[in-house]
Amino acid sequence: MKDQLLTVALAQISPVWLDKTATISKIENSIVEAASQKAELIVFGEALLPGYPFWIELTNGAKFNSTIQKELHAHYAQNAVVIEKGDLDSICELAEKHQIAIYLGVIERPLDRGGHSLYASLVYINEKGDIKSVHRKLQPTYEERLTWSPGDGNGLLVHPLKAFTAGGLNCWENWMPLPRAALYGQGENLHIAVWPGSDYNTKDITRFIARESRSYVISVSSLMRKEDFPTATPYLDEILKEAPDVLGNGGSCIAGPDGEWILEPVLQKEGLLIQTLDFNRVLQERQNFDPVGHYSRPDVTQLHINRERQSTIKFDTE
Repeated sequence: MKDQLLTVALAQISPVWLDKTATISKIENSIVEAASQKAELIVFGEALLPGYPFWIELTNGAKFNSTIQKELHAHYAQNAVVIEKGDLDSICELAEKHQIAIYLGVIERPLDRGGHSLYASLVYINEKGDIKSVHRKLQPTYEERLTWSPGDGNGLLVHPLKAFTAGGLNCWENWMPLPRAALYGQGENLHIAVWPGSDYNTKDITRFIARESRSYVISVSSLMRKEDFPTATPYLDEILKEAPDVLGNGGSCIAGPDGEWILEPVLQKEGLLIQTLDFNRVLQERQNFDPVGHYSRPDVTQLHINRERQSTIKFDTE
């Protein structure tokens, strides 16, 4: 049955760092290439558009009232994605044209939170070109909190994709048991985990989530090397002075519903990684364990989720 098989593309690419326009162009090229290889889903890494804030730990990011930090943050905000202003429209058009679904990690500057603060968001665009969810990372990790804001539960959603049900989380959110459970409980059997770029993160958690959930798990990381910093980057000399040659080595991979590798972590290779997944394997592995079905006790433990999109204002209507 055709619906049982899903061809996926893992886009292990580098951004044109902190350059929204150029990075969108690179994303569009990857979508077209994936479609030419019959992919029905393409996944990009965390914060790929326009890039991960590597400068923070390299330039004393915690220094208060620092001119360097303020100017780099403003540059980041200028290149962040404002979905309401159509920044993703061309990507949505390609999704519709090529009938391909997309998970894309972006830095979002949303108008419903005033239009100035930044969020690490995972956007799902379906094969009709419609944005179906924008999941803002619940808890930025360590130095990320100096530039990203905490999100909410509005985007903890799953989506139908042929026989599959897909959901996704950003980076270290994948270590959080309750957000994972929120997706499992909605029927997720294709888990998307996006990362800024390191097999240090993907090599263990990818297989663990697959074994816990009896689902396919796709981990996609970006690449980032010294040569990927554009020369127009503010304070580039200060950033590169402390930067290693490789800041993100990839590590994109896929684990099957039994927790074993389908695609082991791929390092230092830029491009698309293509695999076809068979839904029937999910049903086979759920025979002996299903964390939200026959191997659960909702009479003893339940998870309650607040999906309200958070804002500082609410308008009363007459």
